[in-house]
Amino acid sequence: MRKSMIRSLVVAVGMAAFGMPLSVFAQGPQPQPAPAVALVRQLSVDEAVRLATENNLGIQLARYEPQLEDLNLAQVRASYVPSVSSTFQSSSRTQPNRSFLAGAVTANEDTFINNTGVLASLPWGGNYEVGWNSSRYQSNDLGSTFNPSLNSTVSARVTQPLLRNLKIDSIRQQLQITQINRDIADLQVREQVLAISRNVRNAYWDLAYQHASLEVARQSLELARESLRNTRARVEIGTIPPIDVIADEAEVAAREEAVIVAEAQIATGEESLRALVYDPSLSDFWSIRIEPEDLPPFQPVDVDVQAAIQRALAQRSDVQQVRRSLDINDVNIAFQRNQTLPDVNAQFDYRLAGVGGRQIQRGAGPLGPGTGEPIGFNERSFGSVLSDVFANDYPTWTAGVTISYPIGRSQQEAALARARLQRNQTQTQLRNSQMQIETEIRQRARQVTTNQQRVQTTRASRELQERRLDAEQRKFAAGTSTNFQIFQAQRDLAVARNSELRAILDYNQSLVDFATAQEVPVR
Repeated sequence: MRKSMIRSLVVAVGMAAFGMPLSVFAQGPQPQPAPAVALVRQLSVDEAVRLATENNLGIQLARYEPQLEDLNLAQVRASYVPSVSSTFQSSSRTQPNRSFLAGAVTANEDTFINNTGVLASLPWGGNYEVGWNSSRYQSNDLGSTFNPSLNSTVSARVTQPLLRNLKIDSIRQQLQITQINRDIADLQVREQVLAISRNVRNAYWDLAYQHASLEVARQSLELARESLRNTRARVEIGTIPPIDVIADEAEVAAREEAVIVAEAQIATGEESLRALVYDPSLSDFWSIRIEPEDLPPFQPVDVDVQAAIQRALAQRSDVQQVRRSLDINDVNIAFQRNQTLPDVNAQFDYRLAGVGGRQIQRGAGPLGPGTGEPIGFNERSFGSVLSDVFANDYPTWTAGVTISYPIGRSQQEAALARARLQRNQTQTQLRNSQMQIETEIRQRARQVTTNQQRVQTTRASRELQERRLDAEQRKFAAGTSTNFQIFQAQRDLAVARNSELRAILDYNQSLVDFATAQEVPVR
């Protein structure tokens, strides 16, 4: 009664010290809201990997890269898309007359121009331009033959490099490099998927180990409680002194702490696996409980180190990325080597023209026939102008070759030397990566073999500890052993069970790492 009063007083003083009214304590314990029911989901290891492939944010982020490279590729290919331009222009000009032939003091000119053209690059380094130009011109110049005059021309120009930019130019260089970067983006997605799959498997086996470790802790606690019950029974019949109960109670408390720690470790393992496999946008994301359906198996395997090394050197994503970087270097070298050639361009222009409008007919004049006073008019429609154009009545063509080359060492030669040096650097990086991969594969294989041997050794140790505890219990029943020896045997058995579980877990994780290291880097 006195202890109860003291305890009540201490609690009341403590609550008052934290600013809580004594009336709260006087009311007694208040009903607490029922905790939310956690959603328990049982997962197999393969299902966890599948969910991670669908929901993991790291994988979703990596999948944007190929899409971005597709857009880069489309952007480069758009360089070959023809560009159409149109111009509409109207102008008027009034100025003093500077020619006695104009017949007026002030010259007035009105002009309307419509130009339409198509310009595009060619896949073999050249370009072409096609244009259609139409205009209407009117003035008060008495010397004009057509007033107003209608003009139309169709022109075509083709420029083709003969040395530099013939086999490869900047557009084709960027196109090839972008295609290679697209392949590298696919490799990076594959690398991310395999890396996340490895993390999921390891997190899954970690959680399965924590559940098994909790079961071991509970078994150990039950053994301690059974010893406590036996000790209390012996105290009641007077075969042992009451002081022996204290040691048993202390042992039970220690093992209860181990159970609490094991439960907390399960919660931590669930959080790690949950973050890998589930979509964070789920409303019940943080309340999902995960129970592994699979336990870490132990299936001894024979490790073929040389076959694993050859597989890794051929298929590892990082090696393939370096090889694709070598392809980029080759493209750059080919481009820069081509740029060191003389710049020789062939150009061909072809032009068709037609003219119409109101044609002024003149009689004889001081300068000869057709230079005198107007004697009549002849109307030529715009259709007649187009007929002149497409009938090829007034063709004009020009063909030429332009040659240019630097005197002395050019920038292109320096760029070519740099590209070759970068390729040598990439080749060295490839050899370094291959050496590191072989070293890593050997280490991963050694871990598999070591953990396999650990499982066999810890399993034998656990069996011996079980036999030892059984022997100690029989000796204790015969009065030839003590509680301390029983507790020591129980602790040793719990340690042996955890060691076996840990060895099996490490073995499975080493198998996962060994398989993953043959496909992608294990970080």
